[in-house]
Amino acid sequence: MAGEQSTTEKQIGNKETLGFQTEVRQLLDLMIHSLYSNKEIFLRELVSNASDAADKLRFEALGADALYEGDGELRIEVTFDPGARAITVRDNGIGMSRDEVIEHIGTIAKSGTRSFLDSLTGDQAKDAQLIGQFGVGFYSSFIVADRVTLETRRAGAPVEEGVRWESSGGGEYSIQTLPRPERGTAVTLHLREGEDEFLDHYRLRAIINRYSDHIPFPILMAEPAPSDEEGGKESEKKGGPEKAAPEMTTVNRATALWARSRSEIEPEEYEAFYKHVAHDFEAPLETIHSRVEGSQEYISLLFIPKRAPFDLWDRNARHGVKLYVKRVFIMDDAEHLMPPYLRFVRGVIDSADLPLNISREILQSNKLVDAIRAGSVKKVLSALDRMARNEPEKYAEFWSQFGRVLKEGVIEGPANRDDIAKLLRFASTRSGNDSQSVSLEDYLGRMKPGQEAIYYLTGDSYATVLGSPHLEIFKAKGVEVLLLTDPVDEWVVGSLTEFDGKPLHSVSKGDLDLSKIEEGPGADAERKDGEEENAEGASETPAGEMKPLLDAVGKALGERVKEVRVSSRLTTSPACLVAGEHEMGAHLERILKAAGQDVDGGQRILEINPTHPLVKRMQANLEDHRFEDLAHILHDQAVLSEGGQLDDPGAFVRRLNGVLESLAGATG
Repeated sequence: MAGEQSTTEKQIGNKETLGFQTEVRQLLDLMIHSLYSNKEIFLRELVSNASDAADKLRFEALGADALYEGDGELRIEVTFDPGARAITVRDNGIGMSRDEVIEHIGTIAKSGTRSFLDSLTGDQAKDAQLIGQFGVGFYSSFIVADRVTLETRRAGAPVEEGVRWESSGGGEYSIQTLPRPERGTAVTLHLREGEDEFLDHYRLRAIINRYSDHIPFPILMAEPAPSDEEGGKESEKKGGPEKAAPEMTTVNRATALWARSRSEIEPEEYEAFYKHVAHDFEAPLETIHSRVEGSQEYISLLFIPKRAPFDLWDRNARHGVKLYVKRVFIMDDAEHLMPPYLRFVRGVIDSADLPLNISREILQSNKLVDAIRAGSVKKVLSALDRMARNEPEKYAEFWSQFGRVLKEGVIEGPANRDDIAKLLRFASTRSGNDSQSVSLEDYLGRMKPGQEAIYYLTGDSYATVLGSPHLEIFKAKGVEVLLLTDPVDEWVVGSLTEFDGKPLHSVSKGDLDLSKIEEGPGADAERKDGEEENAEGASETPAGEMKPLLDAVGKALGERVKEVRVSSRLTTSPACLVAGEHEMGAHLERILKAAGQDVDGGQRILEINPTHPLVKRMQANLEDHRFEDLAHILHDQAVLSEGGQLDDPGAFVRRLNGVLESLAGATG
């Protein structure tokens, strides 16, 4: 469990005072200071938790009806007491044991919590957005309350095993065992000064209607007596004859939103439901609501968020959608219904055909589940395709948040690889900046006459790949190259070997022949002075003339290189390193080594530019005492120019200094 958990500090009878987990203390402070402008969300969060508790009881009771304890009408109650300045949200759901209260309330059992808190900036607006991505749940109570009391008993547990938890939102909380006849949970908020606006029936009801109308269980509130509308609060404070208990009425629709027709649902209702299932503050970027009928029946209501959740990159975190069967909640985060590369999708899937007692094990090998998953994935990918074609700015917003995750689908989802490939976006030498905005279809539409491949280059950063010597001949000929800088890109191009009949080819691997490509206007725009002459000179230099130099450089470098040859890639740089067509590239080797893997990328090929002044000088002075140093400098510069690290930086510096000293002496 993340963070530190303090041990018991005080114990009086069965009452203990415990310290909050460090992360909880920080989050409580953020609740008070960063979310104050949106403080009414506390009620949405508490009602959502109550709904989840009712869902879980209904599922557990499928095989153990005794858990209902004679009361099978699941409900949520919201009451307030103006005299005590308190609001209570009560449910008769699954409830919690003492250990569960400590686990769920005293700690945040989420991996990545530490990194989430480290990402906070101190800017209230930005932090509120980050907190929304994290999900605040129960802790939002402290936005409006200076003391929170929780009483609960787990369904099926003895009456004597009720639990009372209380905290003022400081560094500790108290917990004790006490008799509690009713199952479920009641959370009472003792309001801070200045929060009396929430001690009003119509204010609370308006919040429920706005955020929680879709909750599939009745939310009950006491109807105010006619005399309470004006001066009701004062009469309650002054006392008077005891009144009959007010009638409780349902204030929400209490129907499954997804079961209704799309034509009946307002955008605001979709938004409220999304915030319930995703615990997000913002509206979704896209809503996908569909009903499938025929050989199988299921309804899916899926959402694509606007922003990535804080734990998106934790592949062990539970993601996915909620699974229902005939409106009965079965499980949270049914990962078998959505592949990992769509783990950002939120929502519900409700099947009319699956058995109510389905388990996670059955989900793994159920043909109905496989069909639901395949259909749901197609719907999400189709929605993204429509967005990309019809709303490119909106799709760019999606890609900036989830593009790297979607790329995983090329590797993990072979059945949908072609559809995913159309959705990919990359930076390129044509885009002019590091934004990933170029699709493979865009690239094909701009290919030069005679061009037979889609060219790409992988690297650690945009600046590194844009300045790579491997691109020089492509710039000279005006040929676009995709610049791939996400770590996952190495595996993407390993799985996506072609697109629309055109192979993908790394400009840093294998032989290169661009002689069939006709130059166009782009070549003149990108070519720098001297590049045309150097490009032609490189291709026209007879191999025989260069052989003595190639042999000498190869002998000087020894085992450091596999081969030394004349380059057809270079126009302005003296040398570059190239991997074999089917060998591991330098960038992938660096990624694997950084991940702790012991890999050997093997020897690489050193290509030299025969038109470069340094290479010409070396060719003319094969017997120079500095030749071996120059050969090593040539190699090390090639390593550095592609973003690599030298095995012996000190040796490189000594050789370079020696050459510079010789030059200084010659001109001094």
